[in-house]
Amino acid sequence: MTQSDFIAVIDLGTSKIKGVVGRKNENNVISIMDSEIIDSGNSVRRGMVYNIEEAGASIRKILTMLENSIGDKIGKVYVSLTGQSLHTLEFRERKMLSSGGIVSQEVVDQLNSSAKKYTPDLQKNYAVADVEYYVDAKTEKNPVGVAGTEVEASFQIVVGRPNLLSNIEKSVTGKAKLPIADYIVGALASAEVTLNDEEKELGCVFIDFGAGTTSVSVYKDGILRRFVVIPFGGKSITKDISALNFTESDAEQLKIKFGKAMETHESPFFSSPFSSKPDIDLTELNRVIALRLDEITANIIEQIRLSNYENKLGAGVIITGGASQLKNLTEYLGQKLKMPIRRATAKKSLINNAPELISNPSFTQALGMLLMGQESCKLEIEEVIEKSNEDHYSDKKRSESKQSAKQSAKESKKNKKSTKQGLLDKFGDVFGNMFSDDDE
Repeated sequence: MTQSDFIAVIDLGTSKIKGVVGRKNENNVISIMDSEIIDSGNSVRRGMVYNIEEAGASIRKILTMLENSIGDKIGKVYVSLTGQSLHTLEFRERKMLSSGGIVSQEVVDQLNSSAKKYTPDLQKNYAVADVEYYVDAKTEKNPVGVAGTEVEASFQIVVGRPNLLSNIEKSVTGKAKLPIADYIVGALASAEVTLNDEEKELGCVFIDFGAGTTSVSVYKDGILRRFVVIPFGGKSITKDISALNFTESDAEQLKIKFGKAMETHESPFFSSPFSSKPDIDLTELNRVIALRLDEITANIIEQIRLSNYENKLGAGVIITGGASQLKNLTEYLGQKLKMPIRRATAKKSLINNAPELISNPSFTQALGMLLMGQESCKLEIEEVIEKSNEDHYSDKKRSESKQSAKQSAKESKKNKKSTKQGLLDKFGDVFGNMFSDDDE
């Protein structure tokens, strides 16, 4: 990338839609140019676009705000891919080598190509998340150059419903009128900017608490072993609180200001900040929160068990995401999961400015997308000229079409006039002969 290039991302969250633009230097360190955030309304549900018109209008608004701020045009954008149907699926492929053969880069490329082309039944292959290689049944992180008779690759592929991209495309390319550079799986982006190599090596559970969903990723020996999306998040808790006779907006404020993952020995009642509402029973509020958290946590525990790495995760649990900011959540999870808990945001070593975004867990996914994006999203001058030429060509064609229509109308009118004149001349000859001098 050149000095003026930049990467632009749109994070389609259930609660908020975020847009961030940043540059990467030769060391892959990001400088944030601008960020914008607006309420998603009801346009995104559980990570999936629900209202295409509303989502498209919000995306277009964010893009305009970003362009006005950076003083440059965005030509394309990276978009987050989330949703409750996403999960990993193991895919294995092997290649036989000649006797005394050596694993070549070509063989590894063939294995990787097979993984990218793999299409599971009734699902779509969205990304190859990770891979582990074996040469003659022995694990090899870098198999190229290793001698053996057989090389095998175990891929973790992110799959999901085939139509997951449909509404996103309609919103971004259809309504917001902007090409999509690529889709980035949200959980992979968050892990990329948050986790360090030691945590992945020792083994950890990475939990991204979003508004609509909670994604759970299990890492061990530096490899993603399991990833799944639980269809409950911070908004589920908010809706549960609203059942206590509060509007959803009031319930969200109550959760943020007074909600806790664990009950404490405070006064059970608190004066309501809403004049038209009764005093809040904090015990009841936190009971409702705990019930939903118990359900989410039970799912997390089950996913850890299914990963087959239970009691083998030395780095414990790392949490991030907007909904991870609930008070006492680390203490609650520590008791339930019996592991050390660490709150995490984007690593400062990867972003050299914008501390307010680094410290905000709701921006972790968007910042990770910047890190994973490779193509410049700047609208190039050639693209502007090409678009201008296309517009000029269209205008010219319209002008020619109008001119042609005018000419046709003119000729038609002339032909009618000529025909009319011809008839008058004929009648004139007839009547003229009737009263000619010869007849007299």
